[in-house]
Amino acid sequence: MPTASSFHDAFRPRVQNGVIEFPVHHMRGGTSTGLVLWAASAPLDPHIKEELLRHLMGAPLAGTNGNNKQITGLGRGGPTSNKVFFANTATENGTPVIVSTLAQLASDHDGVDWSVNCGNMSSALQLWAIDMGLIVVPGAGKTEVRIRNTNTGVITVSRMERCADGRFLDADIPGVDGAYPAVDLFMQAPTGSKTGKLLPTGAVIDLIDGVHVSCVDVAVPMVICAASEFGKTGYETVRDLDADPVFKARLRAVWVEAGLRMGLTRRDGSLMTAAELERSETIPKICLVAPPRAGGNIAVRYFTPQAGHGSMAVSGGCCLAAAALIPGSVAQQVAHGLAATTGTFADIGVAIENPAGILDATVVVKHDDDGLCVRSAAYRRSTQILLRGYVPLYRASPQLADALSAFSPHVFP
Repeated sequence: MPTASSFHDAFRPRVQNGVIEFPVHHMRGGTSTGLVLWAASAPLDPHIKEELLRHLMGAPLAGTNGNNKQITGLGRGGPTSNKVFFANTATENGTPVIVSTLAQLASDHDGVDWSVNCGNMSSALQLWAIDMGLIVVPGAGKTEVRIRNTNTGVITVSRMERCADGRFLDADIPGVDGAYPAVDLFMQAPTGSKTGKLLPTGAVIDLIDGVHVSCVDVAVPMVICAASEFGKTGYETVRDLDADPVFKARLRAVWVEAGLRMGLTRRDGSLMTAAELERSETIPKICLVAPPRAGGNIAVRYFTPQAGHGSMAVSGGCCLAAAALIPGSVAQQVAHGLAATTGTFADIGVAIENPAGILDATVVVKHDDDGLCVRSAAYRRSTQILLRGYVPLYRASPQLADALSAFSPHVFP
């Protein structure tokens, strides 16, 4: 058995019983699950890399299959369980960082979305790097590592605390049963992650399809709507909202038009079309907000956008928390009990009521002549390793087999 410091050197593709096997960490980060893969063992060709992802997650290898249940892979239906990070460590300005690239898959088609980050799954990256021996924790106490996401350019700082007995400090979070290693994620300079602007349309309020919305880009571009304008309370179950076809069709029309007005783009920088926005699994996020009723500052029902989320994503929570501090925004109009922003940076807590409980966000902000300035936003998550091991690729193409063989010649016969 390799030592922790050398584990990553041994954790490479191999052949077992005549079948190529690829090493994975199956992990939970926050309320999302997915894989973290060592980028050094992955194919470089983007088409072959996407084939590998489809095998690992059980997505259709080609085209669309609405009946696919992902029983041949590790993905599980909804977008929150179809995430894969390619990750590695690097040294930047003399400091070790984790470099991450997210791939978002779906259960019913072969497309892979490389356009966004995932705050929930990002909370798994520090523990992954420690487990791989890529980052060494010297002893008890708090340890931080910067994470640079290549999809968005966003920098986060991940903080964990190791106890004297070697275990990490645990935390309970809504949507997760029990306490697991705690992770505090600080998103640095999160404004304009995708559009370069706090308010991508240039307005605090836009009227779309008869609905007043605020389009805000902090960590992720998001469309914020008052639940009442859809004839909803904002306290419905996610299942009931997803089961309402009239509501979902109207919600889709709003996020598509909002995405066009926000100027959302593909990874190559070209503008997304209405058809692409309509089937997008990732952007823009959209949510319904309502006044709080359970001790928080604001209530939310959040969509990814295709499906309702059982709790609240990290990036979406940071965006909503910041939006609630923008004077006149849809979020600010329904929020209660928030501290006022001032001309100097200060921490402002925003408690977000969601189907799983209350999630606490902290936004470091000030207000100046240019409006709200967001320096950072933090969210507490927990993480765990569900499995570390190898996934046999029974149906790998010759191209994928050759690519993996070339990456690890010492492991192959």
